Amino acid sequence: MDLRDFCLLTALIACLRLDSAIAQELIYTIREELPENVPIGNIPKDLNISHINAATGTSASLVYRLVSKAGDAPLVKVSSTTGEIFTTSNRIDREKLCAGASYADENECFFELEVVILPNDFFRLIKIKIIVKDTNDNAPMFPSPVINISIPENTLINSRFPIPSATDPDTGFNSVQHYELLNGQSVFGLDIVETPEGEKWPQLIVQQNLDREQKDTYVMKIKVEDGGTPQKSSTAILQVTVSDVNDNRPVFKESQVEVHIPENAPVGTSVIQLHATDADIGSNAEIRYIFGAQVAPATKRFFALNNTTGLITVQRSLDREETAIHKVTVLASDGSSTPARATVTINVTDVNDNPPNIDLRYIISPINGTVYLSEKDPVNTKIALITVSDKDTDVNGKVICFIEREVPFHLKAVYDNQYLLETSSLLDYEGTKEFSFKIVASDSGKPSLNQTALVRVKLEDENDNPPIFSQPVIELSVAENNRRGLYLTTISATDEDSGKNADIVYQLGPNASFFDLDRKTGVLTASRVFDREEQERFIFTVTARDNGTPPLQSQAAVIVTVLDENDNSPKFTHNHFQFFVSENLPKYSTVGVITVTDADAGENKAVTLSILNDNENFVLDPYSGVIKSNVSFDREQQSSYTFDVKAVDGGQPPRSSTAKVTINVMDVNDNSPVVIYPPSNTSFKLVPLSAIPGSVVAEVFAVDIDTGMNAELKYTIVSGNNKGLFRIDPVTGNITLEEKPTPNDVGLHRLVVNISDLGYPKSLHTLVLVFLYVNDTAGNASYIYDLIRRTMETPLDRNIGDSSQPYQNEDYLTIMIAIVAGAMVVIVVIFVTVLVRCRHASRFKAAQRSKQGAEWMSPNQENKQNKKKKRKKRKSPKSSLLNFVTIEESKPDDAVHEPINGTISLPAELEEQSIGRFDWGTAPPTTFKPNSPDLAKHYKSASPQSAFHLKPDTPVSVKKHHVIQELPLDNTFVGGCDTLSKRSSTSSDHFSASECSSQGGFKTKGPLHTRQFSGLGTQRTTVFTVKD
Repeated sequence: MDLRDFCLLTALIACLRLDSAIAQELIYTIREELPENVPIGNIPKDLNISHINAATGTSASLVYRLVSKAGDAPLVKVSSTTGEIFTTSNRIDREKLCAGASYADENECFFELEVVILPNDFFRLIKIKIIVKDTNDNAPMFPSPVINISIPENTLINSRFPIPSATDPDTGFNSVQHYELLNGQSVFGLDIVETPEGEKWPQLIVQQNLDREQKDTYVMKIKVEDGGTPQKSSTAILQVTVSDVNDNRPVFKESQVEVHIPENAPVGTSVIQLHATDADIGSNAEIRYIFGAQVAPATKRFFALNNTTGLITVQRSLDREETAIHKVTVLASDGSSTPARATVTINVTDVNDNPPNIDLRYIISPINGTVYLSEKDPVNTKIALITVSDKDTDVNGKVICFIEREVPFHLKAVYDNQYLLETSSLLDYEGTKEFSFKIVASDSGKPSLNQTALVRVKLEDENDNPPIFSQPVIELSVAENNRRGLYLTTISATDEDSGKNADIVYQLGPNASFFDLDRKTGVLTASRVFDREEQERFIFTVTARDNGTPPLQSQAAVIVTVLDENDNSPKFTHNHFQFFVSENLPKYSTVGVITVTDADAGENKAVTLSILNDNENFVLDPYSGVIKSNVSFDREQQSSYTFDVKAVDGGQPPRSSTAKVTINVMDVNDNSPVVIYPPSNTSFKLVPLSAIPGSVVAEVFAVDIDTGMNAELKYTIVSGNNKGLFRIDPVTGNITLEEKPTPNDVGLHRLVVNISDLGYPKSLHTLVLVFLYVNDTAGNASYIYDLIRRTMETPLDRNIGDSSQPYQNEDYLTIMIAIVAGAMVVIVVIFVTVLVRCRHASRFKAAQRSKQGAEWMSPNQENKQNKKKKRKKRKSPKSSLLNFVTIEESKPDDAVHEPINGTISLPAELEEQSIGRFDWGTAPPTTFKPNSPDLAKHYKSASPQSAFHLKPDTPVSVKKHHVIQELPLDNTFVGGCDTLSKRSSTSSDHFSASECSSQGGFKTKGPLHTRQFSGLGTQRTTVFTVKD
């Protein structure tokens, strides 16, 4: 078995298998000649087809489509939505539809049609058979309007002569039912003989003797009627000719003959030879063979009859498929009026001479012979209904059908001779756009005959492919400062679809305002001038969109890098750099950093720095911009340095810029305040008793050659104002009267004023003595100056009366003790004497004397205390600076007094105000006028007295701005055991007085403390002693 036979066998098996699920039959019966739009049937109702989708439960829209052949005039039509069948304007004529056929059963005239139900999910093929019932629309007709019959004159009564039968295309009761002889003249009658096939043959009956000599011709009418309603009829003229006598008529050997002849029998082939005999002799026995009047003209064209021999031969090629059976009536006549009749049935046998017929009726209407399918159509999409047939019979008529080559289509058998052409797989327009294949129908004859039908299918493109960019990421580079409209590149994408689905338009995404894109060509141009310094890289997207429905799109990323050009000069962060450095900064220290930028890139931004006009005072690193000093700074000598710096980039040609640099030398607190007024430590001011509180009684003014806070000065009274009589303004240095002086305040007052700056990190200070003489007049100036001279021996932490008062108090105390002792002795004697006399009188006298002695020892103590309380109430508020100094004296352990260790205490108000505190150990010196007396010499003592000393200074290394200057010669006292000041506000130490001790050969049990004053390489020691 070769491949072809295998394909044929496979197709044959497929043809025999019917899919009952999709193939169903309906039979309808209608009358012919129905008018248009007469309902014939309802497909969904007759087949009980539901419009509900069983899977989803939703209503489905079914489409009913009549499968018709191109060019056919359909006899019926089908509603696409309801499935109802109606007649059309094309007349259904049963006689034309079933022409040439003689049906015993009127139900045998029918036509068939096919209806498909779509969509594919509900696909069904409905085969409809419509039986056409006959309507009496045709009248019976005689073969000829004039019928001639010859009857011998000696014909016996009741002899019968056949009359040509009438024919009626209608069938059944609508066909010929009755004959009637009109105007028979009582000579002739009519009889009807019914054949086994149901045909009615009329016969003329002779009812009277005929005499040719009396009347040789009779003219009558014969009428034929059918049985339809309304009844139809027709008439013909029957002309009877009376002929001479011939006694015997011919007789056929067989009156019914059936023969078979192949349809491919050549012309001239003998079919059968008929033989009839006649008992007469002579000319009456000569027989002539002719076709009877009932033989159809078509049969006479296919067969020839020899009039003499009775041989029937083929005179024209036969075609079984056109006429399979030919019935021939042959008359044998000897010239008499009654010929012999024989019926010959010629069966044309089949020969495989007809190839199969392919009836291709499209479900999807073709355009110019080509079916158009969408590539998105699903599998099993129905394209056409193919009906194969073969006019041959039996094996020669068995037909198989198949597709000639491998295509994505197949044939599905639905009936014995019908197939559905449908898709077998998904279609892809991009793979194959057009299919052209043949459907082959082959019969089973020997040899087999084939027939082919060409099917052309073109796919319609669906927009199922998005545009594809050749590169998903497009990288470009362009130099800055370009011209507008500069061509950058052409962006292209391809689309495998066709037509409008492949028409691509391009569109820029966001962040692409610097670019223009031609929507059709994809040409990308620059719409603006690029500046790399503003934006070095542009990243945006380009969308390619086709014109399909719906449109598909894809995107590509575009990266445009802007290349640098040397179009920017170096730029300093400041046109004028100002740096601040502290004086005394070591050489080669970093004083500042020059910052310069260049907006360009690469070598174009490589900047080199240089100093233009400096006298080698500074060194500039050309790359880092670090400026280092080449000198040591002294603000008092030069407070600032100015020079220009130049920056040059590495571009070609190079670009440059300059900036100004100023180095400001910041002050360091290395200078103590210098007293300008009072001009001398020996000057004084007169304060009259009439002075009112708040009046300025003296002024202190000093200057500091430092700057800023280092030169801000604060004035405070640190000693000599224990009564709170005076107040100094901390800012202006004006000394004002706090309360009105009293006679008790008359005398010389020495105020120790501390002048300190607000320097950081350590405050420097200077002490000045201000003498105020409270009296109405100062008539004896020399006396006052002598008092001033003698006060120099009084330590600064004591009032000027404290140094002599202890000695006076001791003498006074001795005298008082002696007086009291004597008085007591006297009192005791008197008491003993008088006790006897008058106990009470002696006690009274003793009490009086004791009271008088107490008042003499401590006169006016209560008044003094009251005055002190009043003065305290009139003191300045808490903002007052140092207003009292107290010395706490330790009690002696034995008869010999120990040296006094004292602590100078400050009130809490001073600490709360965070006033800088004086550092006793590091009190800086200052310079005084040369004509001012040296106050230090007043603190030297040759007498062995108890000393009140501060701790010695810690030696300070001699450096610039830290040199210990010469002791004051004029009006300023620096350092010493009796000086008071505040330290820097950053210190937490309290005001304190360091311990002091005696010097020389004087010995004491207590420790000795010294205060050293350094100046001009000499050392001086001041000893404060307390006489015991």
